[in-house]
Amino acid sequence: MFNNKRNKKSKFIAEPRNLIVKTHPKSPVSEQYRTIRTNIIYSAIDHPVQKVIFTSAAPGAGKSTTAANVALAFAQTGKRTILIDADLRRPTIHYSFETTNNTGLSTLIVSDLSLNEIVKKTSDENLDLIMAGPIPPNPAELLQSKKMQNLLILLAEHYDHIIIDTPPVLSVTDTSILSRFVDGVVLVTNVQANNRDELKKAKESLTNSKANIIGIVLNNKKINTNESYYYYYNDQN
Repeated sequence: MFNNKRNKKSKFIAEPRNLIVKTHPKSPVSEQYRTIRTNIIYSAIDHPVQKVIFTSAAPGAGKSTTAANVALAFAQTGKRTILIDADLRRPTIHYSFETTNNTGLSTLIVSDLSLNEIVKKTSDENLDLIMAGPIPPNPAELLQSKKMQNLLILLAEHYDHIIIDTPPVLSVTDTSILSRFVDGVVLVTNVQANNRDELKKAKESLTNSKANIIGIVLNNKKINTNESYYYYYNDQN
């Protein structure tokens, strides 16, 4: 039912991502991740943004690295945080945290395993993980299932912040499906390879799905110093 084979052409994804919020917490880049965290918190005062998707228009924007570092930034405030790899087509979060991907979101949805059997603890206080699990043949169907919706409801009872990494918007429908079950969506784009038309199409796709787009992260944007991440809050979708 599941495909455990690694794509030989994608060997580069096996390299651990740079969790700079953990390794260099005082760096300017880490501070920008904390700025993203703060802007998410204040993006909707009356309706707290608890469940947040990080996605991109196209591959290679750095969405997974951004999601992981922002999740760490939330955990460092003392809030219980869980990072979910909902990219069931090309999962990478397990590389970032150098753990296994034998079980995860896909197995949780199609099996009788309990949440406790799937959630992975990290060495970082207050941060838990749910890996993607084996790649299924029907990712979109799993993500729009009632079991997925119930999972998010259950997690919201136990965690202060739920950060979800999803596939690029223009590649598949997965993110548009999940966006209906969360409080906000953050788009990540690599400004050095930015395609404005693709970004516009991604925004239109999410808007058509009634997604609450709360902002955009400009990845690799150089700003005066060595900072490489900057966040723009968008209060008009």
